[in-house]
Amino acid sequence: RIPIKDSPHIVCANALTTDWGELISRRDAEAQRGFDYIMGNPPFLGFTWQSDEQKADMRTLFPKNKNLDFVCGWYKKANDLIQGAATRCAFVSTNSITQGEQVAALWKNLNVEIDFACRTFKWHNEAKGNAAVHCVIIGFHGKGTERANETGQSAPLKSPMSRESLPKTIFDSDGTPHPAAHINGYLIDADELYAESVNVPVDEIALRMINGNKPVDGGALIIEGRDYASFVGDEPKAAAYIKRLAGSRELINRIPRYCLWLKGISPVALREMPLVMERVERCRAARLASRDPAARKLADTSTLFRETNNPKSAIVIPEVSAQTRRYVPMDFIDDSVICTNKIQMIPDASLYHFGILTSQMHMAWMRAVCGRMKSDYSYSTDIVYNNFVWPRPSDEMKERITAAAQSILDVRKRYMDADERCSLAVLYDPTAMPPDLVKAHAHLDALVDKAYGLSPSVTDAERVAHLFKLYAERVAETK
Repeated sequence: RIPIKDSPHIVCANALTTDWGELISRRDAEAQRGFDYIMGNPPFLGFTWQSDEQKADMRTLFPKNKNLDFVCGWYKKANDLIQGAATRCAFVSTNSITQGEQVAALWKNLNVEIDFACRTFKWHNEAKGNAAVHCVIIGFHGKGTERANETGQSAPLKSPMSRESLPKTIFDSDGTPHPAAHINGYLIDADELYAESVNVPVDEIALRMINGNKPVDGGALIIEGRDYASFVGDEPKAAAYIKRLAGSRELINRIPRYCLWLKGISPVALREMPLVMERVERCRAARLASRDPAARKLADTSTLFRETNNPKSAIVIPEVSAQTRRYVPMDFIDDSVICTNKIQMIPDASLYHFGILTSQMHMAWMRAVCGRMKSDYSYSTDIVYNNFVWPRPSDEMKERITAAAQSILDVRKRYMDADERCSLAVLYDPTAMPPDLVKAHAHLDALVDKAYGLSPSVTDAERVAHLFKLYAERVAETK
């Protein structure tokens, strides 16, 4: 062992344009060893924050896919290198590559099999001022296990450890291991099937979901709760044109906020309210000053939000909700409330629809396929809702689900009527959630599971596996 002959071979270069195969030492190349392992903690940059050079590098690796995080480039480079080799890889990565639209865009471009996965955990180290980065760890190998030898015949590859000796395992964020038959890009035990972005529901019985309204007003058409009384006091006629405004934060936390809703107002009525006219002019000025050509065009209609969706009734779902909650707090609204673009709406939906969507069945699907804001759930129409497959229950079961959904709303109303400080955030705090609300949800969950033909003891993993099976059938029917 002495003198030491081995030394590290370090290359400082652009990892995405360098030929990784050239990094193998000449001795290893002659021995045809290749790599035993590839390990790393690739850098994170979302698409928006990548430089032009970095975006160009990514386009060479993913010509048909845009908006991929920078870390995806390392997976593609490793994938291309290890085909036909016994190499094992493992990367620490941001959790974004296992969520939302990026899952299909990345994993359908790779020919690998995941060996183990550590689900989302918050990155910690001993440095000061740690960034709030949420990570996953994914170990994988190439699906090909043989390559041709010098005689042209297929020969088994040398491996540092036989694959058969390493059962697949999924680790929860707390380190709890779960054996798995197959691990897909969502880091769940299910087949290679991905919910891709679609603009209409895959299930024909699903109602249409629409987004809320983006103001694009520079704040001019919005009246904060603390300013409402004084504004109406100074401009009494404006009260007829003011409605409650709700985004994710306002809906969940019961925060009073208002907006000028001037759709259909006559120019005469508008000119009789100088303070409203002043706000409309501010909105117009903000739009004209925008760098966005679409925003500048909206200056011609400065009395209105960019969209004017205001259904008579709708189920509303916040775009972002804390991952600590077992249920995303959904609710019903009427046309006295204007939703911002931070909320999705299902106009004219019924209590039955509310019951299915607020059930643990839908929550399990949402947690599996949704994107995230850090670790919080980011509910989307095109990924989560439009790819969800609804049950086909009997009329009697529909009535039971409807009644159970109403019971949840009744429990909520009782607490919120009793104390104005009580909000959906309080009611769905996992520590403070009232026992009668827990019971009401549990009853609904059992009914919805039964409507899907599942047993009372079903787990979230089994719910997701069942929904993916239904999703595969539905997609196959539409082709």
